[in-house]
Amino acid sequence: MSSRANVSTRRGLLVVDIQNDFCEGGVLGVVGGEAVAKRVSQFLVGAWPNYEVVVASRDWHSPEGDNGGHFAKVGEEPNFVSTWPPHCLADTRGAEYHPFFSQEYVTHHVLKGQGFPGYSMFDGEEENGRSLGALLHVAHVSSVDVVGIATDYCVRATALDAISQGFLVTIIPELVAPVSLSTGESALKEMLEAGVTIGHQLQ
Repeated sequence: MSSRANVSTRRGLLVVDIQNDFCEGGVLGVVGGEAVAKRVSQFLVGAWPNYEVVVASRDWHSPEGDNGGHFAKVGEEPNFVSTWPPHCLADTRGAEYHPFFSQEYVTHHVLKGQGFPGYSMFDGEEENGRSLGALLHVAHVSSVDVVGIATDYCVRATALDAISQGFLVTIIPELVAPVSLSTGESALKEMLEAGVTIGHQLQ
C-alpha cells in the first residue's frame, strides 16, 4: 500500500471495532452498525490509496474475570456507562469482525481490552506486541481519519488519544454510528473542541 499512498501527506485510517457484538443482533449492538460495516468496506475500495496504513481494531476481552471492572460483577446489573455485560470475548464469534466489513485493504490489526477496559485503539497492540502509536510513527503517519463503532465510546476515545499524541485527526461522520443520538452528538462536540476535524468521505 505504501507505494501508492501520498507520501507527502502520510495519512492513516483507523477502523474502530466493527465487530459482531457491536452490530445489530450483538450483545451491545448499535443501530446502524451493519450499515457502517458496509459503508467502510465500500469506502475503502476507492479510498485505500490515500492511506499509508489501514489499521483495524477489535475489543478482545478475557472470558475470565471482569476485565478490570469493565464487565459488571456477577449478580450486578451493568450501568451501560462504565460497566457492561460480557462482550467481545476472545476467540468467540462476538469478537470477530462483522462479515459486512471486508478486510481486503486492512494492513494491520490491533487487539485491545485484554484484561482491562481499553476503549481507545491506542490501548491496543498487534500480535507482536507493537502498539498502535509505534506502528503509526514507524509508518511516518502524521494524520489519521477515524471511522467505526461507536461514536460516543471507542471512536471518541481513539480520536482524543490521537489528538493527545500529536496527530491531526478527522472523523468521517458517514462512517461512524453512536450508541445513542444524544451521546453521539455530545461526543462529536467534545472532539471538535479538542481539535478533531469533522470531515467527509475522501474522493
